[in-house]
Amino acid sequence: MKRKIQTMALCLLAGVSLSHAQTFLSQNHAMKRVKTTEKYLLLPVEESEGIAHIRVLKDNRLVKEFNCKLAINKTDYQVPLDLSEFGGDLLLDIQFPGDTRTTGVIRDFACWQEMKVADNFDTTNREKYRPAYHHTPLYGWMNDPNGMFYKDGVWHLYFQYNPYGSQWENMTWGHSTSTDLTHWTYEGEAITPDALGTIFSGCCVVDKANTAGFGKDAVVAFYTSAGASQTQSMAYSTDDGKNFTKYAGNPVITSNMPDFRDPNAFWNDELGQWNLILAAGQQMNIYSSKDLKEWKYESSFGEGYGSHGGVWECPDLLRMGDKWVLVCNINPGGPFGGSATQYFVGTFDGHKFTCDSAPGVTKWMDYGKDHYATVAFDNAPDGRHIVLPWMSNWQYANQVPTRQFRSANGLPRDLGLFTYRGEYYVSVKPSPEVFVSFVAKSSAKLSPAAYLEVTDVKTNASITLSNAKGERVVMTYNGMDETFSMNRDASGLSDFSTDFKCTTVAPTYGAVKAMQIFVDHSSIEAFDADGKMAMTNLVFPSEPYDRIAAKGCKVKIHALK
Repeated sequence: MKRKIQTMALCLLAGVSLSHAQTFLSQNHAMKRVKTTEKYLLLPVEESEGIAHIRVLKDNRLVKEFNCKLAINKTDYQVPLDLSEFGGDLLLDIQFPGDTRTTGVIRDFACWQEMKVADNFDTTNREKYRPAYHHTPLYGWMNDPNGMFYKDGVWHLYFQYNPYGSQWENMTWGHSTSTDLTHWTYEGEAITPDALGTIFSGCCVVDKANTAGFGKDAVVAFYTSAGASQTQSMAYSTDDGKNFTKYAGNPVITSNMPDFRDPNAFWNDELGQWNLILAAGQQMNIYSSKDLKEWKYESSFGEGYGSHGGVWECPDLLRMGDKWVLVCNINPGGPFGGSATQYFVGTFDGHKFTCDSAPGVTKWMDYGKDHYATVAFDNAPDGRHIVLPWMSNWQYANQVPTRQFRSANGLPRDLGLFTYRGEYYVSVKPSPEVFVSFVAKSSAKLSPAAYLEVTDVKTNASITLSNAKGERVVMTYNGMDETFSMNRDASGLSDFSTDFKCTTVAPTYGAVKAMQIFVDHSSIEAFDADGKMAMTNLVFPSEPYDRIAAKGCKVKIHALK
């Protein structure tokens, strides 16, 4: 009998099931001993359940803790816990929410039967709505782009990331890299939660002159530590952003305000010092520093300006010629509900931003429902201002019909300025690198991932994308009203949210002669070719749109290479 028990134990630990390796301490408390040489423990997730809190103990020390919706009734998908970081002899201390009246008996939870160890975690795409040429996480949840910078031919994108589920939780900085702004490689978790809190949004700068003392060309990250209060912390990397060391003097900026986050630093050539802008409630605070460590408060901007329908977040401050553009993301309060990106054009002297427009003027960078948290790459070549948005909306981001992953970034966009009737506006154009991904010769049929080149646009024009099931998206240009609209009421799946169906409408600031429309498996992005209008919307057709009807314009279809 002893030999049989030992054999069973070896089988359990060698890679199939750990169903008998847990101890139940109460109806909502269990411990699990994990002894294995394999790399991962695969955790079963059930999204409709409450959040279990998992503490990872090694030699009686807490080495990691996170939240995960462990499966109670059934498994929706699995996420990996990397055991190799700590060695394969760990104790998991797991607290479940609820009680037997809502969850049943703890020993019967589905997670115990389906928790497994493995040397690999399969990230093969299983989602029909995963974009083909937009950045997405391999698995898990993603929201705001963070810490973007360019260095030595490589674009670095960090992002708000939950490695333990496809809904918002456990905020960490994930990391991806690209050499062409289109094809991205996942590099792992870059900055993880610590005793100060989880890791909210922020920025990275390339410290070319070694002002902080971490080394010439060190990459310095600023982020919000989201603990009992929101404070600003710093980390630095000497290997081009792959690994970060957290600054021992954290936090570097504090406040008694509850919504105090998303620091964005930049070098100010005119003053020979650093500036930093961050969101503080419904205003933006501006700071200055010589060494990236000691920060002086300079001023605030926002009272009475723009939209104040929600909390201000994710700022940026960009110099464009003689003007400065202050980017301000807001949630809620967007033009069609939920989250959106507004901006202000004005002047900045290193201490104070002054807006050119009257206080009541609101300007939106994108008039779709799914464009948020837009910030720029630091150190971009040729003085370019290249931004990436998060392509979703907080009204339904956690509910969109994907599970292996949730959320994508919109296309990279180059920003500039134009004037219309005495006002400055931000121009938005797809970055030139985007077009390289499509074949030059036009196609006869619309494919799930395509670029539509629209020319000879008349005063009244429309483009309708549809499929055999009658699902459709209708885009309309009205030259008399100087508006462009996109109706996604019948675009496909929408029952996950009452806020999804909508018609979004954008001003065109003059006549539209040509447009660029990008279709991917679950998104449509429309741009005026002169950069005067941008609109980003998600769509979830039950089968891809393969039909196109154009009136008052000419359309060429370019397939993805």
